[in-house]
Amino acid sequence: MNHRRQAVRGLAAALAALVALTAAGCSSKAKTGDGKQTGAGGVKTGEGITDKTIALGALTDMTGVYATLGKSVTQAQQLYVKQVNAAGGICGRQLELTVRDHGYDPQKALSAYTELEPKVVGYTQFIGSPFVAAVKPQVDGKDKGLVLPQAWSASLLGSPYIRVLGATYDVETINAVDFLLKEKGLESGDKLGHVYFEGDYGENALKGSKYAAGKAGLTVVEQKIKPTDNDMSAQVSALKQAGVKAVVISAGPRQAASLVGVAAATGLKVPVIGNNSAFAPQLLGTQAGPALEKMYWFASPSLPIGADTPTAKKLVADYRAAYPGDGLDNGIVAGWTAAGVFGEALKKACADKDLTREGVDKALLTLKAYDAGFGMTHDLGDPKAPSSRESVIIQPDKSVPGGMRTVRQPFVADAAKSYTP
Repeated sequence: MNHRRQAVRGLAAALAALVALTAAGCSSKAKTGDGKQTGAGGVKTGEGITDKTIALGALTDMTGVYATLGKSVTQAQQLYVKQVNAAGGICGRQLELTVRDHGYDPQKALSAYTELEPKVVGYTQFIGSPFVAAVKPQVDGKDKGLVLPQAWSASLLGSPYIRVLGATYDVETINAVDFLLKEKGLESGDKLGHVYFEGDYGENALKGSKYAAGKAGLTVVEQKIKPTDNDMSAQVSALKQAGVKAVVISAGPRQAASLVGVAAATGLKVPVIGNNSAFAPQLLGTQAGPALEKMYWFASPSLPIGADTPTAKKLVADYRAAYPGDGLDNGIVAGWTAAGVFGEALKKACADKDLTREGVDKALLTLKAYDAGFGMTHDLGDPKAPSSRESVIIQPDKSVPGGMRTVRQPFVADAAKSYTP
């Protein structure tokens, strides 16, 4: 266990050093003055804003651990930009979205952030909790560009510029364990397995499972893995030997499929539940598909893409028209929601005649009941709190549009109500 902790500390140190180097590397591009000026319509402008355009950045993963979700998040945001621009843009300006694929590689992620930082007003997505955490001191210190991460680690709370949309991983995991207790037969005295990525994501989720376990009288059996670990055979063997009655997985879709598939094949037929980023409908076409439909659930910060709401139905139709060759998943919902939040902040900033980064940040604080049309409202008024504590429990089902059906509507577990992320 110590060598793993040292490895995590080593990664954190390396990320911090890389941030320092990249920051120093762009010192020759230091801004003169405060970068603010008055543009068209008497609106104050700054980085990423001209009289005709609003530049936004997207730091995504389209070739790494979260490739399928990253692609959907990005295409949903490109669709949002296209539709907004077709309707006249925002504040008399067209949106421009620059996408960089970091492949879940820390050096590429931080290099992409450094490249885009002087050019954009903010980021409609940044995939990877460890990478967002690494640039957090820089964002909070001098950059101050709004970041809406596709990451839900509680370590990102507290920043007025990096805003988590939905429940943090620890809160989400508490809700997931509540589902196991209330509906899947988990009882006081049982052992609960938890397979999780090393780093911010997995270890924040682990805090949630341990908190929920303490409240319910459970014992957590830990299995820490790396994002490069794709075969969960050893983890399943250890959990089976420990006699777990259920398993939480806080990893990527690939790891979840391996875990469930191996568990089913080796006789560990217990309920498995994942965090929101631990599933992609494409998995239903793999050998693990039948087991996923029988044994797997995951917690989500919104209703699925196939939900019976007007917004969901329109988004499905528009997305299919724009990307006819691609499937549907919850990355579309996440990307669309984040782009919509950023768009609303820009509209409010425009009304206040301040499209500087500071103006957009202040405008976001006024969004205290944003409804993306997927079952939940988001309160962006308190940087120290996630925008919601609610989760939806979803089960894979290839017969449903998007391959996911809701089995428990938005709720907050009693344990999650009293928990401080």
